[in-house]
Formats: sequence, structure tokens, C-alpha cells
Amino acid sequence: MPILNNTQIGLLAGLLLGIAGVVGGFGGFVIALVLGAIGLLAGRWLDGGLDLTELSERSGLTGRGSDRVR
Repeated sequence: MPILNNTQIGLLAGLLLGIAGVVGGFGGFVIALVLGAIGLLAGRWLDGGLDLTELSERSGLTGRGSDRVR
């Protein structure tokens, strides 16, 4: 059993990259937040916890799933 799963590693990597890119102030905070979110999404995708096809079908970006009752 690994200590950290891919989601946690991705989040940690994104946050560390954000800290490395921080110059200071609000801009640095936003950079850390965005890179942390990207790392989290990448980790969730690697763990199989993020299905992009389901998200695109729900949003109506594809023709599939348009017959569903909302």
C-alpha cells in the first residue's frame, strides 16, 4: 500500500511548483492555487477518479447524452 496515491502526489507536485514560482503577493497565491488544481486533476486522472468523457457528455459538448432528461 503506497503512502501517497497519485491524487495526493499530483496535488503536492502542483503546490511545490506553485511555491517555486511564487514571486509574492496575490499573484503568487493565484499561481500556487492554479498549479495545485492542475496537479490535483492530473493525479485524479491517473488514479482513474476523473472521467473526462462523462464530463463532456454532461456539459453537452458532445452530441451524446443530449436525450437525457434533466
